[in-house]
Amino acid sequence: MPKFLDPRVSEFETEAEAESHDRWLREQVRRGLADDRPPVPHDEVMAQIEAVIDQAEQRRTQKD
Repeated sequence: MPKFLDPRVSEFETEAEAESHDRWLREQVRRGLADDRPPVPHDEVMAQIEAVIDQAEQRRTQKD
């Protein structure tokens, strides 16, 4: 039977969910550290994200 976690302490309902997320996160970190591609500068990433947000806002206002 799964042990339920206190929602005031954990965003996961059970220990199994928390452990699954921990495994997933550790794998993402491992992959990131093993990635040999050059890093993308912060300003470049932010410009790309702002463009995506602007496009989404334009689509939303065109639908209204």
